[in-house]
Amino acid sequence: WQDVEELLDAGIVVISTVNIQHLESVNDVVERITGVVQRERVPDEVVRSAEQVEVVDMTPEALRRRLAHGNVYAADKIDAALTNYFRPGNLTALRELALLWVADRVDASLDEYRERHGISTAWETRERVVVAITGAPGGEHLLRRAARIAQRSHGVLLGVHVRRGDGLARDARGAIDAHRQLLVDLGGTFHEVVGVDVAEAIVEFARSQNATQIVLGASRRSRWSELLSGSVITRVVRASGSVDVHVISHESDELDRVRAALPVRRRAPLPPRRRNAGWLFASVALPLLTVVLAAVRDDLHLASHLFLYLLVVVAIAVVGGRLPAITSAVAAFLLANWYLTPPLHTWTVSERENLLALVVFIVVAAVVSSYVAIAAARTLEAERAKAEAEVLLRLSTSFDESDPLGAVVDTLRSTFALDAAAVLHRDANDAWGAVAAAGPVPATPESGDTFELLGDDLVLVLTGPTLTADDRRILSAFAAHLEAMIERRELGDAAARAVALDRANSLRTALLQAVSHDLRTPLAAIKAAVSSLRAPDIEWDAADEAQFLATIEEATDHLTTLVTNLLDLSRLQAGVVTPAIRPVGLDEVVPVALDGIAGFDGRSPSISLDLPDGLPDVAADPVLLERVVANLAKNALRFDRAGTRVRASRHGDSVQLHVIDHGPGIPAELRDLVLQPFQRLGDQRTDGGVGLGLAVVRGFVTAMHGELLLEDTPGGGLTAIVTLPVAL
Repeated sequence: WQDVEELLDAGIVVISTVNIQHLESVNDVVERITGVVQRERVPDEVVRSAEQVEVVDMTPEALRRRLAHGNVYAADKIDAALTNYFRPGNLTALRELALLWVADRVDASLDEYRERHGISTAWETRERVVVAITGAPGGEHLLRRAARIAQRSHGVLLGVHVRRGDGLARDARGAIDAHRQLLVDLGGTFHEVVGVDVAEAIVEFARSQNATQIVLGASRRSRWSELLSGSVITRVVRASGSVDVHVISHESDELDRVRAALPVRRRAPLPPRRRNAGWLFASVALPLLTVVLAAVRDDLHLASHLFLYLLVVVAIAVVGGRLPAITSAVAAFLLANWYLTPPLHTWTVSERENLLALVVFIVVAAVVSSYVAIAAARTLEAERAKAEAEVLLRLSTSFDESDPLGAVVDTLRSTFALDAAAVLHRDANDAWGAVAAAGPVPATPESGDTFELLGDDLVLVLTGPTLTADDRRILSAFAAHLEAMIERRELGDAAARAVALDRANSLRTALLQAVSHDLRTPLAAIKAAVSSLRAPDIEWDAADEAQFLATIEEATDHLTTLVTNLLDLSRLQAGVVTPAIRPVGLDEVVPVALDGIAGFDGRSPSISLDLPDGLPDVAADPVLLERVVANLAKNALRFDRAGTRVRASRHGDSVQLHVIDHGPGIPAELRDLVLQPFQRLGDQRTDGGVGLGLAVVRGFVTAMHGELLLEDTPGGGLTAIVTLPVAL
């Protein structure tokens, strides 16, 4: 349907068909009728915006006859279609659904006609349906029911989400965003209001919008919870006034899924170790205290005895929680009655004050122990929250760039004290391999104790202790982070491939230009000289022949240099340059490189060389270093044939080789450009070069773990600086 919108925007008329089961507003109804989930859905607004909608109607019997005659499906699919989806009952229900939907469309068209012609007497008011959006499971069903109510009453659908105004973020924003998108697809509008009282906020919004109907989802809270905090639905009904309120119940299977998805309230927030310690402490402390108090029974008042028992009960509450504390309070009440309250060793109490003291004691002990236990549980929850925050903070910080996935997986393993954690990937042969792992790698997801899906073929597998519900929440954060990292890595790989492809295309284009122009020039000179020498009708003297031969030799040398640079560049681009690095003395390499260009261009250039005594050897490949010096010297001689200098000096743990000229120089903003292949300053080709020399030099220097810099020469010109490490 997005394609349809693009075609319409381009001014193209679109004639198309759509099946009723693919409309968004009736999707859940179709699923209940046919038992088939329709994954492809079209927003109703797209279809309703058509200038004309026509229903193609056929009775179920006629359609089944067409199927039986083979007019719809192939012969091998006819029986399955007739016995499953295209049953008479299904077709009848879908037909009625389609007719109702189109009837709504016809009424809407009539409404638009009346509004367009100013005929408003037939509709004095317009239905406005407000649906409450909470982000809870089952919200899709509620939105679709509200959309159908609005459509059948030719009304406006308004969705409202009440955000609590107490500063607490309790909303599942992901689910709310999904419900908001569904609401828009159904033709409604989304609104968000802030309020402390949800029911009051919904009613106020409905009144501000002149709404006639409010649609609410049935509560999933227990009756006890509603008695304690009240029912939102009840308060909305009482405050709605003349506005109709619809309460939509959930399907039974959907309600089961919702209940299964709700978090289970923990009745014993303390770990078993703490509860066992509380029981053990109670079984030891209470008898021991009773023995001590019985020995000093005549010296202390009953109130003092009860205060000591209360102190022990509070201590038990701190250690073991509510249940051991309340049990201990009852036990302390019985022990004090039996051993410390006259008449002794009976369950009767002779004095009313003592009876009152015992009753007050058990009430106070129960209340205090409950609150102490709650405080202990909240402390544990706070510690748990702090630990989770630290884990999430550690998860959000940067990891080792060399292996970020492995660092996250290792953090996951250490966080939950797991035996192993691994991200497994399934290849085309259904074989599992580890993308990142910490500990022994499981062979398959089934080999682990817990797994989380990260994608279609990616699974996070854990081996070790069973994770709690709280651990699962943190695990989901790890899984989401890993999934995002894997996606970023894939995008990075795709971007790197795109960059490499772009560079290869640029290099290929430049190479074709070089072949078409710069390689052809020396070949043309050689061809012309040879053709002239072999001309049968011309007699050349010795001077002319020598000139032709010199031209052939010069063009051949130039062609050899050009081809050598092209081959060197292709090796550098392919990453196959493997220098044989060893200790090399510059006094052994630099003079040889300069001697090779002594007769450059047929003239005798002047190059001054300054290599100080005692200069240490450098770690380099002598062959590549010779090529580097020769190329830099030739490049300098092109612009300065009288003052080119080559000198070297030591700087800490490195040696710098300077090739200096006093030519026109290169502006600072263009120096990075001239180090790229096929780039020359100003794109001027005065000597037939193609701009490969400096690119090859930088590639060779980088391969030898060195650095090439271009700087200004004092007084004008360019200085190329090659920095190489000192040989150890």
